[in-house]
Amino acid sequence: MRTPTRRALLGAAVATAGSGLLAACSDRTNGVDRPGPRGAQATPTPGDHPSAQSAGIAAAEARRHPGPERQVQLLAVETRLDLGGRSVTSWAYGDRLPGPEIRVTAGDTLALTLANHLPQATTMHWHGLQLRNDMDGVPGLTQDTIKPGASFEYRFAVTNPGTYWFHPHTGVQLDRGLYGALIVDDPHEPLQYDKEWVVVLDDWLDGVDGTTPDDVLAELTRGSGSAHGEHGTSTTARAVPAGPSRVGTGMTSDLLGGEAGHVVYPYYLINGRTADNPETFAAKPGDRIRLRIINAGGDTAFRVALGGHELTVTHTDGFPVDHTTTQALLIGMGERYDVLVTAGDGVFPLTALAEGKNASALALLRTGDGAAPTAAVRAAELSGKLVTTARLTAGGAARLPAKDPDRTLSVRLTGRTSGFNWAFDGRPYDPSQRHLVREGERVRLTLTNSSGMWHPVHLHGHTFALPDGGPRKDTVIVLPRSSLAVDFDADNPGLWMLHCHNLYHAEGGMMAVLGYAT
Repeated sequence: MRTPTRRALLGAAVATAGSGLLAACSDRTNGVDRPGPRGAQATPTPGDHPSAQSAGIAAAEARRHPGPERQVQLLAVETRLDLGGRSVTSWAYGDRLPGPEIRVTAGDTLALTLANHLPQATTMHWHGLQLRNDMDGVPGLTQDTIKPGASFEYRFAVTNPGTYWFHPHTGVQLDRGLYGALIVDDPHEPLQYDKEWVVVLDDWLDGVDGTTPDDVLAELTRGSGSAHGEHGTSTTARAVPAGPSRVGTGMTSDLLGGEAGHVVYPYYLINGRTADNPETFAAKPGDRIRLRIINAGGDTAFRVALGGHELTVTHTDGFPVDHTTTQALLIGMGERYDVLVTAGDGVFPLTALAEGKNASALALLRTGDGAAPTAAVRAAELSGKLVTTARLTAGGAARLPAKDPDRTLSVRLTGRTSGFNWAFDGRPYDPSQRHLVREGERVRLTLTNSSGMWHPVHLHGHTFALPDGGPRKDTVIVLPRSSLAVDFDADNPGLWMLHCHNLYHAEGGMMAVLGYAT
């Protein structure tokens, strides 16, 4: 059964999302709207329902000039998955891990019907896309969940070329097999390369010795009262988890400023396969290969290197950067990097080190004869030159034009592992509370991490620019006890999530809503 219309969708969202976008609650300082009490949140006003913004949402979509339609059918189902010699029961799109790669050309209209054969309701979020708000896939905010046995058509214009991905935004479903790559080809591709390799990184525990992600969330939040389930609804964790404890301590990383994560995963995967039975990518010596690297993990940053090769970074989060050579990359959950490599002659390990967790994922590049490296291989490049986003600059048209901010939003990242009470500004997620912007503004978002844990912060529906000509991104690592200010243009009306892309932090309460005034 298909949800009938976008108007019905918006109407349903009204009932669940609260009474909407907020009237301004600010003081004026030097011409900048600064947050008033409680972080630019105020009493809702009658004109702020999603339905009240339908005209603005439709107008923004029209400006994207929807083009030829690309139809896709996906089935979310409980199934057996082969992780490369280890079979588990999980949830996936079809019977593949990652899910089927979706490929469109910039300018196309994607019309994807998701049929839900899972035992739970679900949604689909299009990570990194600047799309129409009522297709963003956030339950209780932009759409109703898709109930078991029902289906829903996601339909929207796709404008920006790049490397993106899709996953649920419902509870901890992302930490199952429900994810896949979305590649938006550039009809005027400026890069020259012979082959392309899409590399999806993941940390895996679902179905291993009886463990589920819901059990892990319940263990992390036990006694804290901070689990929010499907953005406010209950989870399905068993009262007594069937599997072993997956919660760990003492996992630290200097690169991440201290604690690296909370969850000890039994497997780390590249393209759905363990290091003991890795995927092999075949090429010829001298081939120029474009790697599109996506971190689809729930609680793990990966340090990535290709043994015997340098990486030339060309894009991050879908947008071009000035080409920068490195030996290794640090990739937080939700981030993507595109790199070019010139293949050597032999068999080379592509290693994704689970940062701070003393384990790794592996894939192989084979261009000639030779024995394959073992799962224990650690390429020297992992300890070599490492480029972070702070050392990248936006390339060409990706650079955000210089402009003073019209509004500054200040958000504190708060919480601690003890008690697992993650939040923004000390308040766990409440969809009725909004951070206000107005269409047409240049907004400066200041993220101050007062916690002792790193957070990959993701903003839906927009891209922001890092300081001093830095890259355009939608997900950025904010280190402990540090502050980062990013700028974006408020050009996509609706209700948009701002959240930590550590899945368990988000479900522990570290989510908020960015809302447009009407």
